[in-house]
Amino acid sequence: MNIVLHQPEIPMNTGNIGRTCVATGTRLHLIRPFGFVINDKTLKRAGMDYWNDIDVTYYDSFNDFLEKNPDARIYMATTKAEKCYTDVEYRDDDFIMFGSEGSGIPEEILLNYRSTAVRIPMLEQYRSLNLANSVAIILYEALRQNNFKGCLFKGHLHRHSWDEAGGNTIWKKQ
Repeated sequence: MNIVLHQPEIPMNTGNIGRTCVATGTRLHLIRPFGFVINDKTLKRAGMDYWNDIDVTYYDSFNDFLEKNPDARIYMATTKAEKCYTDVEYRDDDFIMFGSEGSGIPEEILLNYRSTAVRIPMLEQYRSLNLANSVAIILYEALRQNNFKGCLFKGHLHRHSWDEAGGNTIWKKQ
């Protein structure tokens, strides 16, 4: 999968999104200008120690992004979309683009992507959700539809083994 951030403004959001991308094997595409400096320590703090592991590509503009990804199938995540994000079938090489925190994806861009514009349902009186949360919601739906290709692993305990639990156990007050 590919997550595209068009002119992100808040370093903590971009850092959190980067952390989600690295944990899921998702590529991150960042389109300038940014509202922060890439080496901003709050960006790296939000991305934890994973920032160096992120598969990230930088672009000077949306046109630069299109030139370097000519065959990209792009979903535009926007509150202005007519279609819900769960109403589409994602492929594992799709691009999901999100706009800046302050203004979203420019409508001039959206006009060319009506059929692939998607939204997260929410109450009408609220403008939007947090960008990092929105990315996680839509990305995990796309990953789920693709059987979590490349990022599903079996969970494990740190100090114990699930084998110690035996069969079906229930929580008991200690």
